[in-house]
Amino acid sequence: MTRDKGPKAPSQRQLKVGELIRHALSEILTRGDVIDEVLSRHSLTVPEVRMSPDLKLATCFVMPLGGGEADEVVAHLEQHKRFVRGEVSKRVSLKFMPELRFKVDTSFEVSSRIDELLASPEVSRDLDE
Repeated sequence: MTRDKGPKAPSQRQLKVGELIRHALSEILTRGDVIDEVLSRHSLTVPEVRMSPDLKLATCFVMPLGGGEADEVVAHLEQHKRFVRGEVSKRVSLKFMPELRFKVDTSFEVSSRIDELLASPEVSRDLDE
């Protein structure tokens, strides 16, 4: 009898390739290689890139500093994803360049929500004991 233990943790290869793509993507966005009015207005951060197990798909989580117009920024990155993929392929040597998908990073909101919950009187009362 086998038990399903849920989703597997990413492999070392997935993590390594994700970091390589994250660094290349950060460099491209920092240098302003993508010519777009909306993207040039914002300073973007790329906190994480998650790779699929077969390394064919890279989900890139991006967030403009300050958090404003995040959906608009992601929409413009989606419009330029073929160009960005080509630029990333120049910087990262892989047999197959993965397809890039862009999503808004919500980890900052989640962490602030957790901090808010931990600071609530109900939880702090339980932690004091």
